[in-house]
Amino acid sequence: MSSLDERRARFQQYKRDVKERGKPFYPYAMFHDTVMSLVVVCVIVALACIWRYTDILGALTGPAADPGTRTFVPRPDWYFYFLFYLLRIFKWPESVILATVGIPTILLIILFALPFVDTRMERRLSRRPVAVVAAILVVISMGVLTYKGATAKEAIASEVEAAVPSWAKKQGFQHNPEALAGAKLFAESACTNCHTYLGTGSSNLGAPDLSAEGAKGKGIAFQIAHLKCPSCVNSGSPMPSFAALGEDNLKRLATFLEASKGGK
Repeated sequence: MSSLDERRARFQQYKRDVKERGKPFYPYAMFHDTVMSLVVVCVIVALACIWRYTDILGALTGPAADPGTRTFVPRPDWYFYFLFYLLRIFKWPESVILATVGIPTILLIILFALPFVDTRMERRLSRRPVAVVAAILVVISMGVLTYKGATAKEAIASEVEAAVPSWAKKQGFQHNPEALAGAKLFAESACTNCHTYLGTGSSNLGAPDLSAEGAKGKGIAFQIAHLKCPSCVNSGSPMPSFAALGEDNLKRLATFLEASKGGK
């Protein structure tokens, strides 16, 4: 008997069993599932309305984001910790696509394809060693990646901060305490998330390379004013305000930028 004939025979047996002993899945069980799904959706909508219009479930929004913070460590929601740690493994720009799209997509395709590839009726775990081992490896891998992602320390700022001495030497401000403090502040404030500086960082939203910012002769006062209100100085600038850093820190940053002549 062919596989197709076997499936047809099982389906006919199912129809006979339903006729003799019970009700078919459609429409009885499907109706129950639909009603339960509707109840769940209604509960979610009700909770969303309670959250929106009352304080019972907590505040709708938290405090405004502070772009001047130097202590905040970004973390995704817990169910994305595994992906968060994959990005740490594939941290080079050329390989980021593997962690964000490649590996998750391949695994999802395999998961969807399994019911169509493996059509055996055998369900005893002792008779399915490959499936059991694969499932155990997946669970362990997800668990390890989630744990690693949850306990990982933020190293990006410290890596950029480690480049400050080489910046100072190349730019010639190694004996300027104010510029050195500004360079350290530049690294701690994650400015290289948008700007590049002597090959460090990335260019986002058209943010310029600041390696030769000081060669433009803009001056300390201009740099401070720009850091306080970028859109006021440069109309349409998407850069956030860093006024929260305070006058002293803004002056250090401005001194560092003005000391950046392009490197030797």
